[in-house]
Amino acid sequence: MQHAQRHLPYQPHIDGLRALAVLAVLAFHFQHAWLPGGFAGVDIFFVISGFVVSASVSHWHGHGLLAFAGHFYARRVQRIVPALVTCLLATSLACVLLVPFAWLSSTIQSTGRHAFFGLSNLYLAFEQEDYFAPTAEFNPFLHTWSLGVEEQFYLIFPLLFFAWTRGGRWRQASIALFAAAALISLAHARTLHATDQSAAFFLTTTRLWELAAGVLLFQWIGVRAHDPNRVPSARWWCEAGAWLSLALVIVAVFASQAQQFPYPSALLPVVGTLGVLGFLHHQPAATPLRALLGARLPGLIGQRSYSLYLWHWPVLVILRWTSGLDSPMTMLLALVLTVACAELSYRFIENPLRLSRRLRAWPAPRMVGAGLATLVAAWLLSDQWIVARANLSLSTVSRNAGEWYALPMKQSDIRPGCSLITRNEPVGAAAVSIYTRAGCDVPSAARPRLFVFGDSHAIAYSTLLSEHVLRTGSTVLLYENPGCSFLSLQPEREVGSCVTQAETVLADIRRRAIVGDVVFFAALRVDRIGTQFATGDSQAAFAAMHSAARTEQRAAAEAVALAYLAPLAASGLHIILDAPKPVFRSPPYRCADAFNRSNPICAAGLSESRDWLLAYRAPVMQSLQRISAALPAAAVWDPLPVLCPTSVCASLDQDGPRFFDGDHLSARGNRVLYADFERLLDRIADAGASGTETARRDASQD
Repeated sequence: MQHAQRHLPYQPHIDGLRALAVLAVLAFHFQHAWLPGGFAGVDIFFVISGFVVSASVSHWHGHGLLAFAGHFYARRVQRIVPALVTCLLATSLACVLLVPFAWLSSTIQSTGRHAFFGLSNLYLAFEQEDYFAPTAEFNPFLHTWSLGVEEQFYLIFPLLFFAWTRGGRWRQASIALFAAAALISLAHARTLHATDQSAAFFLTTTRLWELAAGVLLFQWIGVRAHDPNRVPSARWWCEAGAWLSLALVIVAVFASQAQQFPYPSALLPVVGTLGVLGFLHHQPAATPLRALLGARLPGLIGQRSYSLYLWHWPVLVILRWTSGLDSPMTMLLALVLTVACAELSYRFIENPLRLSRRLRAWPAPRMVGAGLATLVAAWLLSDQWIVARANLSLSTVSRNAGEWYALPMKQSDIRPGCSLITRNEPVGAAAVSIYTRAGCDVPSAARPRLFVFGDSHAIAYSTLLSEHVLRTGSTVLLYENPGCSFLSLQPEREVGSCVTQAETVLADIRRRAIVGDVVFFAALRVDRIGTQFATGDSQAAFAAMHSAARTEQRAAAEAVALAYLAPLAASGLHIILDAPKPVFRSPPYRCADAFNRSNPICAAGLSESRDWLLAYRAPVMQSLQRISAALPAAAVWDPLPVLCPTSVCASLDQDGPRFFDGDHLSARGNRVLYADFERLLDRIADAGASGTETARRDASQD
């Protein structure tokens, strides 16, 4: 009985194919336009991995599944873990030092944590992250999704491949298992792609067929090698097939469509890679294509493909966060840093530990245990860096979080001893945070409760609202509105489930509120002219805001707003609508330090003309004035004059930030507005008290 397959000798052309794959990925990540389908290089890697990992253990002749699994995992740990841990730790530290926490960076920490254990692809899938979205370019751990797929595949590989090492008919069983797994995975990719493209892209269950294809190719070659009836293939026929297969691979990396991955477009690079590997396997080294792929330069690149893949993406992303990645010089810098990091990793970490005879002599359980311990220790270390971000970071945003992040104040210097108490309650798909105070020696003022609802701009008043509670003893109920807006005067932002969500919140307000309470609606009611990842065209935005189509939409939105607000006013509630605050083309938090101030996203500057902003928002102001005129209980609060007391509105000045990004307030911006907001509430409270007294006099006269 044949128990083992002869160990596969070094195949230089496989390194050449690896070089093609990693260069395709690098080209795509450096600049999408250079190689629009370059992301298909990952699919080439998957096939190669399935083929090579099978070859690496096919000669195993031990006994028992557990022993085989231990041998396999020990080899994988020695191959993967050292370079991976080094890269993840370095990237984690770079993020702590240089990248402040924000919406744009909100998935970085979790992706990195999951990457240590090969789970980042699952996190990205379940968070509905889009690999091809502009925001994905700011997550330095995004590329680890493919390593997660491979590592999860390795969990089941020994179970499916063990029978192959037994030889004879057992090999047919292993082939059947891999074939079944591949077919099920391919079917799942086809089905899931139609309903959840993000999950289909990242999940192992939709990618397993690509790795299994490489395994099946190796097994087919192994069966054919021991087939006494096999007729040797003509060399010219194999050479032609290999060139044709390479052509398929090249077409894939140039023309693959992101919207069709992994099904059906991944079929092209997978079939092409199988063809190149299969047709060249038994060909002499001197045949043209095998010689081309096995040449020295492709070989050197292919041998370093793992390190190049690991390091290139963190380098690119950290540069996007700092100097930018838009000029030829920064592109060249990124290339130099990528090659340098990869070479250092390959020479001093990856190769020495992978080839270490001392480590190879370790028993498998010891090697696997050491690998797991290393991963856990590295994960804990990176977590400690994140916890200590405020002390370690080079970013003024992270070091001075109290000025930048509009978060609830836990205590106030004006009211010593007072502490903010926050209680959270679900409200349908949304939630409400209820702010009260405790521990105060100063009695609470006679203030109505304040209900706050809208979108993220309502949440961005958290510092102001908590200070109101701490100083006055009033109660604030701040509603979340995840993924939606309300009274934005932009109907396209308030459709579908957002309508139901808003109606649920309004019903909750009506249930809780009593006569005299105040409802504050805050939202972004103008178009952004810049985001956290790109600057916009202010002229185009101005034209859109003043277009006839938008005027019609706002008129319709006004009618909807009145229908929502009239019942609240009729119930004796006071209504506040905030007027549009300034909007900026550049996000201050990304331009506040010497190491990122020259980033192209900061080129538009951190200020805008006050007159331009007044003209820009004029149509919205007219809508708000019409709404307030129709509802005597409604008032429009305008933060702009306080935020912009001069002819120029600055988001960041010598005193600190007034805005966090292009349109959300900072904590300091909240504090700048606090006194003006309190004066408005005082007027409302006085008017309410006056109205109550008038009602009492009228009643006594009757």
